[in-house]
Amino acid sequence: MMALRGLAYLLLLQAAGEGLAHFFLLPFPGPVVGLVLLLPALGLVWVREPVAAAAELLLAHLSLLFIPVGVGVITHMALVSQYGVQLLVVIVLPTWIGLAVTALVLRALLRADPVKEEAHG
Repeated sequence: MMALRGLAYLLLLQAAGEGLAHFFLLPFPGPVVGLVLLLPALGLVWVREPVAAAAELLLAHLSLLFIPVGVGVITHMALVSQYGVQLLVVIVLPTWIGLAVTALVLRALLRADPVKEEAHG
């Protein structure tokens, strides 16, 4: 029952984000606004615990969420065979760039961390 309440909170916040994005003509999607609304809401115990239960339930069945994607790829196999190399480049290259940027930022943050310097000093 707790996970169901958490899922209801998530859907409610997404709907609120959609409404706010539509009402204020925001240049980004409503679910992003919903996530921004979720961030302060997680400070409330009565929201955090059900949302955590819903997240655990969704993560336990995460593989099921890939089935529609797999069906879509099989359905459009002609497009995949025609544009497969371009799709691969568009998927892999930004992933590598994102990983590299994340690693560089982490390295810079760790180098600038005064706690780390005190521990080794």
